[in-house]
Amino acid sequence: MSSLDLLFILFALITGAGAVLTVTSRNLVHAALFLAVSLAGIGMVFLLLKADFVAMVQVVVYLGAITVLFLFGLMLTRAPIGREALDSRNRPMAMVVSASLFGVLVVLIVRAFGDFPPVTPSSSSVGDLGMAIFSAWVFPFEVVSMMLLAALVGAILLARRESGDSGEETEVTPIREALPDRGEVEAEQRRAELAARDGGAR
Repeated sequence: MSSLDLLFILFALITGAGAVLTVTSRNLVHAALFLAVSLAGIGMVFLLLKADFVAMVQVVVYLGAITVLFLFGLMLTRAPIGREALDSRNRPMAMVVSASLFGVLVVLIVRAFGDFPPVTPSSSSVGDLGMAIFSAWVFPFEVVSMMLLAALVGAILLARRESGDSGEETEVTPIREALPDRGEVEAEQRRAELAARDGGAR
């Protein structure tokens, strides 16, 4: 086992641990930070595969933009950020579903690539990558860009939503009706004084 394999196993363990802590953390801020660790581990794996440009895009776009967008969304929308914010009773079902999906993906990957001999990573130019993205993979690239744009617009709308923008009609109690009028208070005090004088005179 070479040093490259050891580094790959190390970064894979860091990525997997960050992903597990992301979905098991009860604090939203901690979950976002663990997601950043997992995304950084994926970037390191790309770097080991000599995909320098993809690794930098992973770090800049996902680690530097998407994670920061999550944190700003949590701060601007006043989401509950306590230990009980992500406490759900569906944890056993989620664990069963995720373990089943992980097993299915492992079986599919082993069947698809198990017979291939190990290949030494070779670097590719940014020009070749750009030609591949904007020729054969242009439609998936545009779909991903629209999804990111929709997430950004949704975060802005949630951040700018005020108390009366939910679309539901709520009964508003005016403040002036809740507080007594000053003239009525003075008139009531005068009536009380006159009643006290009349009682004393009798």
